[in-house]
Amino acid sequence: MKSILITNAQIINEGKTFSSDILIKGEFIHKIAREINASEANKVIDAKGAFVLPGVIDDQVHFREPGLTHKANIYTESRAAVAGGVTSFMEMPNTVPNTLSQELLEEKYEIGKNTSLSNYSFFMGASNDNIDEVLKTPIDRVCGIKVFMGSSTGNMLVDNEKTLENIFSKVDMLIATHCEDEATIRRNTEIYKEKYGEDVPIQCHPLIRSEEACYKSSSMAVALAKKYGTQLHILHISTAKELGLFDNSTPLKDKKITAEACVHHLWFNDADYAQKGTLIKWNPAVKTKADQEAILQAVIDGRIDVVATDHAPHTFEEKNNSYFKAPSGGPLIQHSLPAMLELYHEGKITLEQIVEKMCHNPAILFDIKKRGFLREGYYADIAIVDSNQPWTVDKSNILAKCGWSPFEGQTFKSSITHTFVSGHLAYEQGQFDESIKGKRLLFER
Repeated sequence: MKSILITNAQIINEGKTFSSDILIKGEFIHKIAREINASEANKVIDAKGAFVLPGVIDDQVHFREPGLTHKANIYTESRAAVAGGVTSFMEMPNTVPNTLSQELLEEKYEIGKNTSLSNYSFFMGASNDNIDEVLKTPIDRVCGIKVFMGSSTGNMLVDNEKTLENIFSKVDMLIATHCEDEATIRRNTEIYKEKYGEDVPIQCHPLIRSEEACYKSSSMAVALAKKYGTQLHILHISTAKELGLFDNSTPLKDKKITAEACVHHLWFNDADYAQKGTLIKWNPAVKTKADQEAILQAVIDGRIDVVATDHAPHTFEEKNNSYFKAPSGGPLIQHSLPAMLELYHEGKITLEQIVEKMCHNPAILFDIKKRGFLREGYYADIAIVDSNQPWTVDKSNILAKCGWSPFEGQTFKSSITHTFVSGHLAYEQGQFDESIKGKRLLFER
């Protein structure tokens, strides 16, 4: 059995930072101890001066396959993920066709099996008329059900109250929601169209997709979850007002209602539209500095449980457009961990908190089997980080298929030097070993 020893590691795990060695045998962590004998391993990696973390689990990505592969595909984006220390992802159903049947869902798993360099899971999509298909979803083999309570691709907008009641009352697994009230957005759109015509400035995006639109939808989702005892996870919180819907008085494993923050809402605010323009057009919108600061505080104090990306690439030509023509979304997965580590360097968050929100908590929240922690007997999903190896994001090192990033020109202090996926050293000092693919995530429910 192939074995790899990581020596002189500064391990960040379960709220502690400590020195140790890690012995990997096959797919699993075999031993964590001080001074493991090098003779036990086929290969030794000296991690002196580096941090060793569990691999990041990103609970919200859009890899665009099938149907939108001119923007991205599972191979290219999983490759970018691995280079960024992300060892597992959960992908959304608004591909083409929308993932609204068990047959279409399994077709995506087959693509993942054949092409993904990182571990993978795919959400089953809910629409206004597929509840029977939703209820067939195997709870131990699929991460969750996705409900778009805001405009989305195809037949995936679910804003009929009776339909939502049906979903929330019958689904017995995690429901993840995109929460923006469509009627409010349409009303705001008309107001700004009357004022500007088709030339609405990008700075109006957070006023059109407003705090009111977010809170109205999020509060409805929370009310439904409380009514039916549903496990609800609200994605990409973008406003300070919504934070009042969540609490930190209960351990995550006992929470029924949880929330996610995305890297772009922690990094950018509405002052950045002047420079970045439509490149930072996301739904929900990047909002005020006060919202940005409140979201970070909620990540730190436990009202927000998970940090992810909502990685959603479009081509540069698609994004480099007027407000209404430019689609929302952008590539983030390669740079999510370096960006969060930059906040650590700035003294805004600790390494232990980053690992909790990006590695441990997704595993706890989704009941992922044997991942998310550095523990003996767990899968060896590991990222090694040199926190003193600066690099600058430019087109030559962007791995997302779309070839651009909102972080272009940004210098990060930390580099991911090695990434292990289920024990396989998939990425080492800029080089990939694609001989072994990632594995399907399984869930202990």
